[in-house]
This record gives sequence, structure tokens and C-alpha cells, in this order.
Amino acid sequence: MARTQRTDLRERADALLDAAATLLIEVGSRELRIDEVARRAGVGKGTVYLHWRSREELLLAVGARAAVAMLDEVLATIRADPVEAALHRYLRRHFLAAMRRPLLRSLFADPALLGAHPARAGVLAAKLVAARAHLAALREHGLLRPGQDLADIDHATQAIAYGFFAAGPLLPAGPRFTLEHRADQLADVIRRSFEPSTPPALELFAAAAPQVLAAFAELRTEFHHLAYGP
Repeated sequence: MARTQRTDLRERADALLDAAATLLIEVGSRELRIDEVARRAGVGKGTVYLHWRSREELLLAVGARAAVAMLDEVLATIRADPVEAALHRYLRRHFLAAMRRPLLRSLFADPALLGAHPARAGVLAAKLVAARAHLAALREHGLLRPGQDLADIDHATQAIAYGFFAAGPLLPAGPRFTLEHRADQLADVIRRSFEPSTPPALELFAAAAPQVLAAFAELRTEFHHLAYGP
């Protein structure tokens, strides 16, 4: 099959993003330099700016590409088992998918790492839309306790999840607080706080899953555009 310019550009972008991701983990955002990213990718410094107009845009693209991979994992689990659309199961999977990726783990530990670029505001807005659509689908099909405001649920779940992401360094050393154990704890807190006490029928998850998948597919598209361009 003949190569296309789009294929070449995508492969070059991935090589640059790979180099930037490795550097971000090794030296942190403050010490990351465009010329070193280019050197590791085997291209000239000016080539980086053909893809991203600034160092800040490159950093955002690195995080966005990692988020795409994480969302692909989440979407695959919901397609395979609609029960994974439940709020507690989704957040458990989200936690595991992020914490198993060193880059995303560092970003969740320090969200300011990516700075305040205007494009970041756009993707945060897209995340809010996806989260609200997820919650609305769950409520429509009786998968949340009635009488709760969706904005309140969204705020509370984000705060709880962030606490689990940030608490790792504060936990005592030892085998008890494994990643799986922490993910199970997070899921249990979310389930007890926001979901019906009686487990819902499986067909309710199957009915909600297409809406949930559509919401997160839209968010994936936003992250993909941030990483590679439209």
C-alpha cells in the first residue's frame, strides 16, 4: 500500500510525542526543551513547530494522546460489558487506566503541569459535557439514586476521585494498598454514595450503554484533535 502524506505526518507526530512523553516523565515540564524533543525524535527543532505552535501546545498534545489511549480502554470495556457504564465501575476503570500509565499518573498528581493554554479550557469543557451526559443517561435508566442533582454528583465524584489519585504518596508502605485495592475502595465509595442500594437489572445497563459510549466517544474525538489537529 502506498504511503500518504497524512501517514508520514502522523508517524512523525507520534515520534515527537513519544520523545516528549519520555522527557516529561524524566525531567518534568519545567526542564522539557523543544530542541531535546527534536533530537530524540531524530528531526530538526523547526519540525516540532510544524505540528504544534508552542511548547505549551506540545505538552497539551502529549497529555491528550495519553487520554485517548485511556478512553479507548474505557470504551472497550463498556462495549464488552455494559455494566461497566455504571458510575462506580467507570471510575474504577478510569482510575486503573490512568494510574497504570506513568504519564497520566504524573498529570493527575499535578494538573497544573500542562499550564493554562486556551485549548486546555476547551477540553475541560468537553470533559464536563461528557460527564453530565454520562450521568444523565444513568439517571434516565434508574442507575442513580433519585433526587440527586447531576451537578452535585459530578462535583462530588470528581473530588472523591481526585483524592484517590492524589493520596498514593500519603499511604503507608506495605502490600495492603495495592492499585487494585485502591480502585475497589474508590468504586465502593461511589456506589454507596450515588447508586441504588438494590443492584439494578442488567437490561438497564444495556439500555444506557449506547448513550454513555456516544458521550465518551465525543470526548475521545476532542482529545484526538488536541493531540493531532482536526
